[in-house]
Amino acid sequence: MAAPKIFLYFCLSFIGGIFLSSIIFISQLKLLGLLILGVLLFSVPPSLRFKKKAGLVVIGFSILFLVLGVYHHQSAELRIMNNELRTYNDTGRKLTLVGQVVEEPDVREGNIKLTFKPENINGKVLVTTNLYPQYRYGDKLRIKGELKTPQEFPDFNYKDYLAKEGIYSVSYYPEIKLLEKEKYTGVACLFLRKILEIKDKMRKSIYQNISPPQSLILGAIILGDKKRISLEWKEKLNLAGVRHLTAVSGMHVAILTAVLMTLLISLGFWRGQAFYLAIIFITLFIIMTGLQPSAIRAGVMGGLFLLAQYLGRKGLSSRLLVFAAILMLIQNPLLLRLDVGFQLSFLAMLGIIYLSPVFQKYIGNILALTLSAQVFTLPILIYNFGYFSLVAPLANILIVPLLPFLMGLGFVFAISGAIWQSLGWVLSFPVRLLLAYLTKIVDWFSNFSWSAYNLEISWIWLLAAYLFLGLITWRITERQKLKFLNY
Repeated sequence: MAAPKIFLYFCLSFIGGIFLSSIIFISQLKLLGLLILGVLLFSVPPSLRFKKKAGLVVIGFSILFLVLGVYHHQSAELRIMNNELRTYNDTGRKLTLVGQVVEEPDVREGNIKLTFKPENINGKVLVTTNLYPQYRYGDKLRIKGELKTPQEFPDFNYKDYLAKEGIYSVSYYPEIKLLEKEKYTGVACLFLRKILEIKDKMRKSIYQNISPPQSLILGAIILGDKKRISLEWKEKLNLAGVRHLTAVSGMHVAILTAVLMTLLISLGFWRGQAFYLAIIFITLFIIMTGLQPSAIRAGVMGGLFLLAQYLGRKGLSSRLLVFAAILMLIQNPLLLRLDVGFQLSFLAMLGIIYLSPVFQKYIGNILALTLSAQVFTLPILIYNFGYFSLVAPLANILIVPLLPFLMGLGFVFAISGAIWQSLGWVLSFPVRLLLAYLTKIVDWFSNFSWSAYNLEISWIWLLAAYLFLGLITWRITERQKLKFLNY
């Protein structure tokens, strides 16, 4: 058995262990039993024939990696349960904490949410406060208020959603005192502060030169300001099935990386040149979003996918994709079940790798990339958001091919406007034209009464959908191999 295939089995076993632990509790006794079984299998007697012995050794080590995945996930959950900060939740008394704002403030319609890291205590607090006075990344604050456990809603577990980012407590409108403005503790913090300053200037350039909702949509696409979009337009984007375009999600980056590579090659660039230009563009995009964790995770997967495209090996693409998932799950095993963006990025990449070559025979490259990503992400989108957009395929086909142009021109316009307002105003015209087209398509498709249906499915149907999708994909791949061998 080839070493890359063995390594792939070990990676999948580790991921399988994390998944198993995230849906059922596995006792220490059962883990010990699996551990002993794994050791026994790879400690096979030398009398067995080599092939049988090698197979048992691989199975034995795969079981050990599965146990390691279970243990890694259980350790992460144990750290959350034993977190010191959580002990102060729901006590009913006001607590005074001193710490820093460790992420860019999340400005909403009527309030601001601050990610606050207390000194000398592990964990973070999500603080909801008034729009004014405004606080910035790096500000040292003293807050005094009650800490509460994040709520669990019937259709959304807010507590788990925050826990995957290390946030275990929330505080609503506490007393806040600014102790030190923009206090930085290292080069990385200073670098991020500079990035956020540039981002803020770009944001002002966008909002000064373009009217809403176009300005809000552009801000979401290139700066990650998706929460500034009005509820009305969020609903319209949902109905049209293109909400993912305004979110810094894995699916967004997956489609963008694939479309960029194809577009650059079709414009006459060599594969190597297209690879480096796409990497630069994606890196710039991730930096301009303020290095959001979701953007970084999506960027890692997108970067490794581009590497596989550059090397021109389909088999390597899937292995690098699994390896990217492993890197992120080692850092945070809670992502597998709790982060929809992580799931979308992985599935969109898989769809592009395995289905786009099939679709390319019948439709153009860019449309094939879009459609293949959508097919693989559709079940998980229905499962998480409870609706099915009938117009999504057509809406995406009409919009996605223009996304790289919108992002490229949008970046140039926003940066130019931040430096020289008059130049920004001139360069805003082509961007406005593209945004007018996008909003018109979304508005038109979302007005159909039959454009989307509420459709709730259980995890059993979700599993069945992906088993069926996996079987179809495997059959298509095998048929392609046979055609190649018979050629």
